[in-house]
Amino acid sequence: MSTKHVYFFGGKTADGDGKQKELLGGKGANLAEMCKIGIPVPPGFTITTEVCAAYYESGKKIPAAALPQIDEAMSKVEATFGKKFGDVNDPLLVSVRSGAALSMPGMMNTILNLGLTDASVEGLAKKTNNPRFAYDSYRRLIDMFGSTAMGCEHEEFEHEIHAMKEAKGVKLDTDLTADDLKTLVVKYKAVYKKHVGDDFPQDPKKQLLLAINAVFNSWNGNKAIEYRRIERITGLKGTAVNVQAMVFGNMGNGSGTGVAFTRDPNTGENVFYGDYLINAQGEDVVAGIRTPEPISKLDSEMPAVYKQLMDIRQVLEKHYKEMQDIEFTVQDGTLYMLQTRTGKRTGTAAVRIAVEFAKEGLIDEATAVKRVPPDALNHLLQPQLDPKSKIKPVAQGIAASPGGATGKVVLDSTEAKEMHEKDPVHSRPQGDKPRRRGRHARRPGHPD
Repeated sequence: MSTKHVYFFGGKTADGDGKQKELLGGKGANLAEMCKIGIPVPPGFTITTEVCAAYYESGKKIPAAALPQIDEAMSKVEATFGKKFGDVNDPLLVSVRSGAALSMPGMMNTILNLGLTDASVEGLAKKTNNPRFAYDSYRRLIDMFGSTAMGCEHEEFEHEIHAMKEAKGVKLDTDLTADDLKTLVVKYKAVYKKHVGDDFPQDPKKQLLLAINAVFNSWNGNKAIEYRRIERITGLKGTAVNVQAMVFGNMGNGSGTGVAFTRDPNTGENVFYGDYLINAQGEDVVAGIRTPEPISKLDSEMPAVYKQLMDIRQVLEKHYKEMQDIEFTVQDGTLYMLQTRTGKRTGTAAVRIAVEFAKEGLIDEATAVKRVPPDALNHLLQPQLDPKSKIKPVAQGIAASPGGATGKVVLDSTEAKEMHEKDPVHSRPQGDKPRRRGRHARRPGHPD
C-alpha cells in the first residue's frame, strides 16, 4: 500500500486526477478532474481503494496510518469552505459516498448532513435563520445514517414521517413545519436506539468513522458481490470513500437539486435531459416521494443557473469526449457539481451518440465504432412501434423499465435464486428482457 491514503480536492486544485480511477474510484477521480478544469465542486477528499483492501486485511479496521491523513484532509476542507467540522454554531457538514472504479449496484447509499448533533442543529438553525431547514437536515441524517451505516430498517423511519403527515393532514414532506420536524427528530432517534441499542452518536468524528466503515463493509455486501460475479468484474482492490462538504438544495425556493444527462440516453438526441426538484436534497429526486420536474423547466425557474449548467454541459463533453451523467445542487442560487461520469444509454442512443460525436470532431470513426457494444445492437433489432404511426396514448408517465416478461413475482433475491435452482426452465422469464431506461436509467440499483 502506498504512503498516501487520502487525496484532497477543492477549488481549482486536486491531489489526484481523472486517470486514477483504480485508486480513487470513478467518483473520486472525476471530482478531482472537475476541480482541475475549473468546474465548481464543493471541497472534499477521497480515501483510496488501497485503504479498503487494507481494511479487510487488518480484520475490518481502518489502517492507523490513514487516520491522521483523514484529519489533515478535513482541516483543508475546513479552510477551503470556511466552516469547522463539529462546530456547534456554524458546523461544516459532509456527505459520505462510496465509489469503486466501476459503477456498482449494491454498495452503500449516500449519507448526507453528517456531522449534525443535538447541539449543532440549534446552531445551524440560528446561523441560517431557518429552523425548518436545520431540523429537516437532521432527521434526514438520522434516517440515512441509521439505515445505511447501522442496519436500521428504513421503513421504520418512513412509518414515522407518514404518521406525522397523516396527523397533520398534509401530503408532502415540505408541508411539515419546523416544529413538526423537531418532533420527528425525537421519534427518529427513538427508532435508532431501538434498532442499534445505543443513542444516535453526538460526536461528529465518530459519525464519520462509522460511515467510512460502512462504505468499506458494503464492498463485500451480498448485492455487490453478486453484481461483480454476474458482470465478471475481478481484480479491483475495493471501493474508495468520498467525503465532501455539504451544499444544500433544501434551503428554500432558491435552492434545489437534480440529475441529468448531457444527451438523451434513450434516443441519443443532442438535448439536455434530466430531472430536478426545488427545495430538496439529492435522494429526493429518485426516491419517488415527489415527482421531479424536467430539466428544461429550470430555464424558467432559475435562468442563470440553467445557463451555467448548459455551459458546463459543453465543457464536460469536450473534455471527456463522451456523453456525461451529472448530479448538481443549487444552494441559494449558487450552482455546485457533485458528480460526472460516463452516462448509460440504450443501444439506439449509443449508435446515434457515437455517430454525432464523430461528426462533431470529438472522436474519430474508429473510436465511434468501439463506443457501440455488440449487445447494444440487439436494441435496434427488437420489434418497435412505427414512429410514423398515429397512436393515441392511453396514459403518460416517467419511463423506467419498459420490456416484457412472464413469470412469478419474487421480492427476495435469495428466494428467487433458490426457485431457479429447483426449476431452471420454468423460473426463467419469457419474452423481452426488461431494460432500465428513461430519466432514471442513470441509477440501476442506485448504489452510488
